Amino acid sequence: MTIIYHLARQHAWDAAQKTGTYTGTAEDRTDGFIHFSTAQQVAESAARHRAGEADLVLIATDSDDLGTPLKWEKSRGGAMFPHLYGELPVSHVRSAAPLPLDGNGLHLFPEMD
Repeated sequence: MTIIYHLARQHAWDAAQKTGTYTGTAEDRTDGFIHFSTAQQVAESAARHRAGEADLVLIATDSDDLGTPLKWEKSRGGAMFPHLYGELPVSHVRSAAPLPLDGNGLHLFPEMD
């Protein structure tokens, strides 16, 4: 079991809870997959791609639950990142928690494995 994480915007997560399916961010849809990160990658991803952005939700799911639509692919820097080629069923989300900002605009992450 590998828990992977996604940074969703609150309004999109609220909509997903109503429909039962999360379709990702506008950036995800442009890229053709939902971007995920491991526990070791997610804080850097947030700092790089969502710095200072309020109203984010940290979504956690087990990579094993996503099956073959989940692909581990190299990033520009060579690290392997999980990408979901398809929608994320809300039923596969293990947790979804608000991701607050500190006084410097950095996201405050909970302890993760």
